[in-house]
Amino acid sequence: MGLKAPIGSPSVRYLDRPASESFTMSYRFEFRPYQRRFRQPVRTHHGDWQVRQGLILKLTDDEGRSGFGEVAPLPWFGSETFEQALDFCQQLPQQLSDQAVPSLLPTLPACQFGLESVFSNLERNLRPIDLPNAQCGVLLPRGQQSLEQWSPYWKQGHRIFKCKIGVGQVADEMEWLDQLLGQLPFGAKLRLDANGGLNELAARQWLDWCDRNDQRIEFLEQPLPPRDFDTVMRLSYRYHTPIALDESIASWEQLKAHFHRGWDGIYIIKASIMGSPQRLRHFYHKYPIDLVISSVFETAVGHQALIQLAIDLAMTYPDIPHRALGLGTQQWFPDDGFSQTDWPLLWQRLA
Repeated sequence: MGLKAPIGSPSVRYLDRPASESFTMSYRFEFRPYQRRFRQPVRTHHGDWQVRQGLILKLTDDEGRSGFGEVAPLPWFGSETFEQALDFCQQLPQQLSDQAVPSLLPTLPACQFGLESVFSNLERNLRPIDLPNAQCGVLLPRGQQSLEQWSPYWKQGHRIFKCKIGVGQVADEMEWLDQLLGQLPFGAKLRLDANGGLNELAARQWLDWCDRNDQRIEFLEQPLPPRDFDTVMRLSYRYHTPIALDESIASWEQLKAHFHRGWDGIYIIKASIMGSPQRLRHFYHKYPIDLVISSVFETAVGHQALIQLAIDLAMTYPDIPHRALGLGTQQWFPDDGFSQTDWPLLWQRLA
């Protein structure tokens, strides 16, 4: 795949780099779409999510070396749709030059992340990295299933567990989480994610509950919708439990805006849908915010790009403690081959 862009295409422009080198690198560009069905729907305040769609990108240089990247849209978080991403990739030519790099519109952040990642993967000759489970939070299912499934993850070394709230009644969800806390060993912590699904009263109830269990709760994520940022700010001053922003900072512009509005809490960074990872590196170098790199259910290709980004950020300030990454999501899929780090084999399977 990789059709030539039509003349006057509104989605693809090219920025010519100065010809400062004696030669121009040329790359063969290809892409292949994928679909993955979850073992069970991911239930959040946004609804039930049953199928993950995305695109795997591949660049091959004149010497036959290849690099891979991923486009993993999440439109209800503000990114482009899968169809828009597919349309963009279809417009790109089969041959790309390192001196004529596609300039993406800000409405295509997942495509921007994927394209920049595939260039970086090839140019830096990156190889898959094994992330210790202790450095990776794992997302548990809701309710009774969480009580049955946390133990194997603990034995594998996971110490941070994430649960979705704001879907059922507050009392029912608290009862389930009380049981979970009663089972989790000392040293385990919970991250609670409301996906913006609470009102102020429910948020206060949850923050009271979190404060009573403050040694077991790492933070409460996005308790209120993005429009209620001022209320979230007031709650962050009143309660001991840290609050994290997620939906509120889904885009690059939102991240900058909330930082300059004075948010000094935790930032959940869904880098795969935020655009340029290099731009995020520059921002973090200037403003070392308290952040968590988080997954949007990518394949191993996007997963590895996020791990590399997290390593780059950690190396910027090695003396600052860094939180566990929010990348424990692969167990939500069957053994379909998309979690393997043998990327050429994964590419062949998509053929």
